[in-house]
Amino acid sequence: MSHATVELNSLLQQTGEWLRGTGPQGAICLSSRIRLARNLTGHRFPHRATKRDLVQVRQLVEGAAAQAPYLAQAITLRLEELAGVDRQLLVERHLISREHADGELAERAVIIGEHEILALMINEEDHLRLQVLQSGLNVREAFHVAEALDRQLEAHLAYAFSPQWGYLTCCPTNVGAGLRVSAMLHLPCLVMTKQISRVLHAISKMGLTARGLYGEGTDATGNFFQISNQLSLGRTESEVVDALEQIAGQVVEQEEAARAAILRESREALQDRIWRAYGTLKSAHIISSTETTDLLSLVRLGVDVGIIPTIDRATVNTLLITTQPAHLQKLAGRVLAPQERDVRRAQLLRDSLSSASS
Repeated sequence: MSHATVELNSLLQQTGEWLRGTGPQGAICLSSRIRLARNLTGHRFPHRATKRDLVQVRQLVEGAAAQAPYLAQAITLRLEELAGVDRQLLVERHLISREHADGELAERAVIIGEHEILALMINEEDHLRLQVLQSGLNVREAFHVAEALDRQLEAHLAYAFSPQWGYLTCCPTNVGAGLRVSAMLHLPCLVMTKQISRVLHAISKMGLTARGLYGEGTDATGNFFQISNQLSLGRTESEVVDALEQIAGQVVEQEEAARAAILRESREALQDRIWRAYGTLKSAHIISSTETTDLLSLVRLGVDVGIIPTIDRATVNTLLITTQPAHLQKLAGRVLAPQERDVRRAQLLRDSLSSASS
């Protein structure tokens, strides 16, 4: 077993900080994420780089990270040393992007900080993608952490920066601050009351975009919507952060109002849907990933509004991740066929929910 695999397996023994469900507005906002895109001056950007360029960039970033106090307990994983299922597990834990996992693997790496709050993707679309992931609607705190780590790294790295344009990035939408701010929101009652289209249309007019649980290119399964800024050019970091935090807060308030209205007007119907979902998860022997996410969404709503008092939010949040395909295969210690995964997923749900409610 390689050193990278040993390090990766250690992640299975812990729960990421963002899954705790204890951050501000945690009943509706799963997590807040800050991502900074940076490139190194004097080195070709990844899409034009030679292997030698990529090697030099990786070595420089790893060297800088080794001297950053915020990464004192970090682990480093080289993607070419990992099997496909291992890379997929990192995607499921929101530690690397799908593009980072699926692209040309030469000299790609990720550095993961303690409790999975910090992650550095090396040689993805840009030389460096710095990520901070926190529980709840905690955008400003996450930005302060990202800003501090960025300074620690910049003390040892020369970033590509233009006085006119700001930080230079591969994608024009990231030029300027190089900043992507996002919040993962759980909005089941806005979906039930058919207000979600209006809300998503409104945020798009404000310069934000909505994606699914795993970001760009994914659908909003389970009523989870990741909203984020589309541009950073011409705006300060504080302006981008403030705008996202304010708009996300407004969406949270609208979901709260929708929940209150449903509980007031259709409580029994809502209870029926929630308990049916819970019953299915506790008794199913074969279940797909998509059905699991949809049903866990209802159970999470039941926990958050007090209909299901026997389990907690952190348990449901964790199951959203551990029932994903790569996690199931890592826990089983072998590659599983799709139907085997559906059986294993059902067993994990039965065991976890029975244990949590006992």
